[in-house]
Amino acid sequence: MSAFSGKTVLVTGGTGSFGQHFISVVLDRHDPLAVRVYSRDELKQYEMQRRFSDPRLRFLLGDVRDAERLRRAVQGADIVVHAAALKQVPACEYNPFEAVKTNTLGTQNVAEACIDADVWRAIALSTDKAVNPANLYGATKACAERLFVQANVYVGHGRTRLACVRYGNVVGSRGSVVPLFRDQADHGRLTLTDRRMTRFWITLDQAVAFVTRSIERMRGGEIFVPKIPSMRVVDLAEAIAPGIALGVTGIRPGEKLHEALLASEEARHTTDGGDCYVIEPEQPFWADRGREEGAPVPDGFSFTSDANTEWLGVDELRRLLAETTVERRAATAPAVA
Repeated sequence: MSAFSGKTVLVTGGTGSFGQHFISVVLDRHDPLAVRVYSRDELKQYEMQRRFSDPRLRFLLGDVRDAERLRRAVQGADIVVHAAALKQVPACEYNPFEAVKTNTLGTQNVAEACIDADVWRAIALSTDKAVNPANLYGATKACAERLFVQANVYVGHGRTRLACVRYGNVVGSRGSVVPLFRDQADHGRLTLTDRRMTRFWITLDQAVAFVTRSIERMRGGEIFVPKIPSMRVVDLAEAIAPGIALGVTGIRPGEKLHEALLASEEARHTTDGGDCYVIEPEQPFWADRGREEGAPVPDGFSFTSDANTEWLGVDELRRLLAETTVERRAATAPAVA
């Protein structure tokens, strides 16, 4: 039986790319009692209501910054998936106070609301940019991870367990570079910041499946990292617009050539979980929850996009893109993966 069967599920950022796909899968395959869509955009909620026709859906307007509203929304929920965030690197760099309020303080609000409501399981979505962060977005998500993991110590005798998942760029999301490249292709020229750039790549289906499995296996305190392939941004450009001219603009402030999903400093408390790596907390509460099955990773091990053993070539990228529908966005800026 699914961990979601007969449960009430709340998804923050439920009208986003991940949220909508996750909710669709849970409704279709996991037999929940109810699914609460928590977001601040009334238009997206209205459009989602028209798309979905399911009496188990509940649409709740609210912002993760609003702790009082969040506590009311979480009351009675069994599972909370925290997907709400400000994710655009340039926007977070230009609006740092707003990024901290949403990504860091908002995550604290979610954790506290879950503990106060005695939620059974809560999982927060993170990013490869949280590893050795070079920009404010990554820094806010690194702090959010620590808050969510360490929130387990506040649970006391309650049943709440909190964990995180950390993965790379999502091919089917509105925030990915794919819509930008497609728009630019219409104008005959693609722009990227550096030809050497590599990124981790995951589809929406894979991301949703991984989050679902992580909720089912979590003990509370883990950061789950999927073993996903890398791609070269120049190969992605070739897959979208073969032979098109490429303009190179130079790396933006806070942008990395390559990303990491697992830092070498985390290796000493990381287990190879088969389809993923499990970063275990270095806190006393973890001793009572037992180690994850699997062998510890080698000392000093890291998982980076440039040293990955699995790569997506042009043909594979083209196939994935053909299977994925993504929205377009303005083509005025160079690509930021």
